[in-house]
Amino acid sequence: MIGRLSSVVLDCPAPAALAAFYAELVGGRVEVDDDEWVDLAREEGPALSFQRVADYRPPVWPDPARPQQYHLDISVPRAQMDEAEQQVLALGAKLLEDDLGGSRNWRVYADPVGHPFCLCAH
Repeated sequence: MIGRLSSVVLDCPAPAALAAFYAELVGGRVEVDDDEWVDLAREEGPALSFQRVADYRPPVWPDPARPQQYHLDISVPRAQMDEAEQQVLALGAKLLEDDLGGSRNWRVYADPVGHPFCLCAH
């Protein structure tokens, strides 16, 4: 092993706002360094960091001309999937693909600036 993953960094137009969205989604403490960089410190797993990009262009699901490049999977108890969906939508997420009537174990969303993420039933 060369090193350990310490942070996943997301480009965005407003770092503090996107950090607040993810703090509600996965927990953690928002630490604002300046207007250009914000960290979401978490007890478990890597930190999430957010950096300002002036000409930010979100990915378009599932358009290969503007691909997602990555996405985050958020584990949720199966019995709480509908509740979790309502919570992320209330926070500003957008549903991109549902679970096809329960035939899949995940639903795809975009965060408020377009990064895709999935709620995955376990």
